[in-house]
Amino acid sequence: MSQVTFDEYGRPFIILREQGQKERLRGLEAQKSFILAAKSVAHLMRSSLGPRGMDKMLVSPDGEVTISNDGATILDNMQVEHQVAKLLVELSKSQDAEIGDGTTGVVVLAGALLEQAESLLERGIHPIRVSDGYEEACDLAVRHLATISEEIDVRILHRIAEGTVGAGELPAAASDDSACSAASASAAAAYVDEESVQALVGVAMTSLGSKIVSSDLRHLSEVAVRAVLAVADLDRRDVNLDLIKVEGKVGGQLSDTNLIEGILIDKDMSHPQMPKHVEDARMCILTCPFEPPKMKTKGKLQVSTVEDYKELSSREQKYFVDMVQKVKESGANLVICQWGFDDEANHLLLQNELPAIRWVGGVEMELIAIATGGRIIPKFEDISPEKLGFAKSVRQLSFGTTKDNMIVIEGCKNSKAVTIFVRGGNKMVIEEAKRCLHDAICVTRNLIRDNKIVYGGGAPEVSCSLEIAAAADQVKGVEQYAMRAFADALDAIPMTLAENSGLSPMDTLGAIKSAQLSEKKPYLGVDAMDNGTMDMKQLGVFDTLAGKTQQIRLATQVVKMILKIDDVIKQGSI
Repeated sequence: MSQVTFDEYGRPFIILREQGQKERLRGLEAQKSFILAAKSVAHLMRSSLGPRGMDKMLVSPDGEVTISNDGATILDNMQVEHQVAKLLVELSKSQDAEIGDGTTGVVVLAGALLEQAESLLERGIHPIRVSDGYEEACDLAVRHLATISEEIDVRILHRIAEGTVGAGELPAAASDDSACSAASASAAAAYVDEESVQALVGVAMTSLGSKIVSSDLRHLSEVAVRAVLAVADLDRRDVNLDLIKVEGKVGGQLSDTNLIEGILIDKDMSHPQMPKHVEDARMCILTCPFEPPKMKTKGKLQVSTVEDYKELSSREQKYFVDMVQKVKESGANLVICQWGFDDEANHLLLQNELPAIRWVGGVEMELIAIATGGRIIPKFEDISPEKLGFAKSVRQLSFGTTKDNMIVIEGCKNSKAVTIFVRGGNKMVIEEAKRCLHDAICVTRNLIRDNKIVYGGGAPEVSCSLEIAAAADQVKGVEQYAMRAFADALDAIPMTLAENSGLSPMDTLGAIKSAQLSEKKPYLGVDAMDNGTMDMKQLGVFDTLAGKTQQIRLATQVVKMILKIDDVIKQGSI
């Protein structure tokens, strides 16, 4: 395309628009460009994989610093411009949303699959045939994972909360991919006898050696598992994570983190002279403000005499008195209001010995209503005793010399709502602890939904690699090369674990493959922590079957999508 224009003397000349042609990529050149962009993201994440993975410092445009080795957090805070690189960011988010763990491993696996595909494309194999081979290998890997998986008794999880599980009933747990996944199922057994506790917690703390929360792994694990069990429906094998609220407050230590069987809100009593502790609270949960009604249309009120002003003031005060009286008549001894109220209403509430909490958010109002068994009341006329919420205790907590206060609602009528209260020395530690608790909660939920596990340390990837490589010899056609490439890509996980642990990747992988073939043990993996054995079953390193299966499926789907793109067309580039 071109454009005709004229110079200062009126002579015409042509401007050629060649820049648009330069931006267009086709065929193998386009595919190599996509693979290069995806590989750059995957290589960035490689060093964060495993228990010895390194942290990344992320600095936002406004100078806020985040330190983490969680894959989803790192990619979410990166300013990724390339279109294909954004697909890997979405891939990590999908893994985090569905499973909550394995966000780093899924990106590393996708990068390895693309790297292997690049060599096949250079050899002239059509991308569709590569995609078909990858899909066949993925199905085989998923089936093989199901055969090497083991089951745990979900009922044991419920007995853990009651402290009635015997020694050796629950497999030890730790994760090779996302360190916080070990926090859930492994240290869940911290209520078992002391010998089992020490073994489980020791393995989990070793697995979390690179995390900020590693020093308090056992305690945080107990908190996460108790939170899940408090809201879990074990009959339906389902967990509503919306009922688990995570709050944090700067100050104290990570060991001060605790589980509140109720609701914690970042508010205080509306008046400093109101009681800070209410026993056997009967709560009136209001979404209407403590103020006189306002006109819905514009109006003008003229006050010309003192008598008129006094009458107006008394009428306004009567509104407040009637509101407080309706609340008192219902039997409530605590008011929780979504809106604010002025000093006069606050004073009347204090005079009537009716403590109040104002400016409570909508989400918190819903949680309070669920936990206390109360109803959210939109109008004062609707207040009645049967709509009140009940709790054994409502108290105000104060922290240090900062005058920060929070309200704790405990002993709720319906305990299907809990809050994890995280403490830490600074905001960065608290945010990292929240991310770890999120992973721990998600993995515990996954174990309740699907109680099958596979052992970690790269063992399932090596076992699947051997199975796929053997099956590829029986496949006729070009797809066998893609299947072997898929098997080689799976080896990237144990090799990265070994590399991040300071071991020789090739020597470690060769030793694991040789041992798995000779001993027929699919749970032999990378000894990342130098414990002297490759037996992941003995070390207690495992991952959920659902998480590992989802990881392989998602990575394969994204790689197939990228391989099927052979042209990039931008506006104005034709």
